[in-house]
Amino acid sequence: MTQARETLGAKLNGTQPQSNASPGEPTHEWFPRRHHMLPVILVAMFMAQFDLYMVNVALPVLQHDLNASDAALQLIVSGYAFTYAAGLITGGRLGDIIGHRRMFVIGMASFGVASLLCGVSTSGAMLVWFRLLQGVTAAAMMPQVLALITSSFPPAERPKALSWFGFTIGVGAVTGQVIGGMLLQANIAGLGWRVIFFVNVPIAIVTVALALRSLPLHESSRRARLDIPGAVGVTASLGLLLFPLIVGRSQGWPWWSWAMLIGSVPVMVAALAWEQRLQHSGGTPILSLQLFTEKAFNLGLFLSVVLLSAFFSFIFCVTLVLQDGIGLDPLHAGLTFGPLGIGFAAASIVARPYVQKYGARAIVVGTVLVIVAFATVIVLASARLESLTAVELAIPMMFVGIGNGIAVPTVTGQVLARIRPTYAGAASGVLTTVQQFSSTIGIAGIGGVFFAVLGSRGQPADYVSSLVASSICSLVLVAVAALLSLWLVRVTRSATV
Repeated sequence: MTQARETLGAKLNGTQPQSNASPGEPTHEWFPRRHHMLPVILVAMFMAQFDLYMVNVALPVLQHDLNASDAALQLIVSGYAFTYAAGLITGGRLGDIIGHRRMFVIGMASFGVASLLCGVSTSGAMLVWFRLLQGVTAAAMMPQVLALITSSFPPAERPKALSWFGFTIGVGAVTGQVIGGMLLQANIAGLGWRVIFFVNVPIAIVTVALALRSLPLHESSRRARLDIPGAVGVTASLGLLLFPLIVGRSQGWPWWSWAMLIGSVPVMVAALAWEQRLQHSGGTPILSLQLFTEKAFNLGLFLSVVLLSAFFSFIFCVTLVLQDGIGLDPLHAGLTFGPLGIGFAAASIVARPYVQKYGARAIVVGTVLVIVAFATVIVLASARLESLTAVELAIPMMFVGIGNGIAVPTVTGQVLARIRPTYAGAASGVLTTVQQFSSTIGIAGIGGVFFAVLGSRGQPADYVSSLVASSICSLVLVAVAALLSLWLVRVTRSATV
């Protein structure tokens, strides 16, 4: 009778029962329209990444039009990143509870509303608050992307789908500044900077409409409830950790930034203790500790931190060199990242068959390419301190893109490959949190090295010297990533969490 109900439910929801489930494991159903679903949900990934970076090019205009202070400008950029990263685990767990389709639609619709509110802001303070809200809505929709991929694609097809996910991460990050600069320069309908937010509104409307038609109707978990103490504890600990990393440097690392960093440790310990107690008592924690019993999952998360810290900090430091050192305007500085974006996108697609064949070994190849690219930047910049040009950076930046285009999607696939669909939302929340944390800690750490070398000097050669120092740090991190990827090759196994 139960099997009949499951079969009937599968037909009603447009899913296909998995016929080869392992004994003792629940039957899972693969969504037949999953290939139509994929581009729809990847729009959310692109929008979340795009909005993280596109506002950088609009800061001078925002300061002029809104009479915004330097502190407000920083919060306009970092406030979004803060609430986005801090809310991802809770967003992922909510998807497990109320359904990933429903949570995706709620998140996307809310993201469109938040973008509209950002666009109509009349002061710097108002825009700061609406950017904080926009980050929360991004955290609501983002984990559902990976969760839907994990729960809708069978293991044989999942690496291909995850490669598109990795492709979208890189393209969204790299094109944010380029497209943002183009929109500002076009000044559509005289809207100025507001158009970079308004453009999200029609995209969100269309995506919601398509999502309602193309996403699977997975049932929500009626028994599960949101672990409110766990959500508060995990979010608070992440907030205490991320906020000082985001704003600490520009504020001169005041005492409160160190107090928050130190305070994040006992808060996280208390939150994890609560989660463990809840899980042992038969409850459903917001952060399932069972996820961390899989060695490959843990190693993949650590690999993500190291690899993405180097990648995003490199983008940050090169942007400073191009704009403040060499003197390019935001649009031309953004276009300089074209080779990196093209390399990332092409490698994500072209290398896909090899990734499926060789698995974690592809990460080794990708990291070696990035090491060679960073070494080239170091040698080139050291030799051309007084006269380095954007054109000379094009080839090594392309190989930074190619290497990361191979490695980043593969790491994502390895992290999620052994996760059961029932843990999809929680695992996706953890992974996307780690990815955003990697960006933050990389920019804070390696960016700190960049500014320490730069000091109070402001000549082009000083910026190039700072790029050499920061690139050495990035190279060391990627070398560590290469060693970790060799370890991952050894520990990778077929067991699921």
